[in-house]
Amino acid sequence: MKNFSPRKMSLSAALLAALFAFEAAAEIPQAARDAQIVVLGEQHDNPAHHVRQAEWVTALAPAALVFEMLTAPQAAGITVPWTDQADLDAMTGWSQTDWPSFDMYYPIFEAAPAARIYGAGLTRGMLMQQLQTPLTDHPRAALYGLDVPAPPDEQAAREALQARAHCDALPEEVLPMMVDAQRLRDLELADVALQALRDTGGPVVVITGNGHARGDWGMPALLAHAAPDVALFALAQGEEGSAVSGGFALTLDAAAPVRGDPCAAFTR
Repeated sequence: MKNFSPRKMSLSAALLAALFAFEAAAEIPQAARDAQIVVLGEQHDNPAHHVRQAEWVTALAPAALVFEMLTAPQAAGITVPWTDQADLDAMTGWSQTDWPSFDMYYPIFEAAPAARIYGAGLTRGMLMQQLQTPLTDHPRAALYGLDVPAPPDEQAAREALQARAHCDALPEEVLPMMVDAQRLRDLELADVALQALRDTGGPVVVITGNGHARGDWGMPALLAHAAPDVALFALAQGEEGSAVSGGFALTLDAAAPVRGDPCAAFTR
């Protein structure tokens, strides 16, 4: 049996890493490379989706990263350079939130260490405060096309999605408010992404769930309404060949993680 030196083993590992990086870069279309804002969707708890996001961020080398998972104050607490995962976790307080493990998200930050970080998240308290007034009266509603109610068919589809997402455990009268909360999150993501583009010149990468990344009514649609000349690209990430609705520029697939019963919390 041949003896392999540590140097040869390291070289092989480096070549393997380079091969994976090449394969990841090959799946990124030119339209994404040319875009000023690239929206990378995800299922929040899927590690494979975050691996792909980190690979795309490495290839795209954005000037700014916008995270749905961070609020503006959390992002403002980041000082550059951070030293490691624990340091950045402490700055953001990520592990004290309800988001999935920072182990999955840190490689995305690490893929663009010089990028400016923006938070576009809204806490439950922020949302409840904003929902005290109608969404159509929001000071930025007209800019993003939210100064008129959603068309009836879209509103019905959105309410049905919210019902399914909450395992049909919500009272029917709560569903319109849940839809407004989702649209407010879309507005914040769009607004922060445009601010990041103005601040840095781009490109900007947005990390968010598939629902917010939808091209038909999610934050890309709001962005297109507010800034039609900005080049956008939205990626959806599915699981096990399942369809992802929403009018994306591209949908890529990944294995699904092992999950428990997502409705167990509603039946206890």
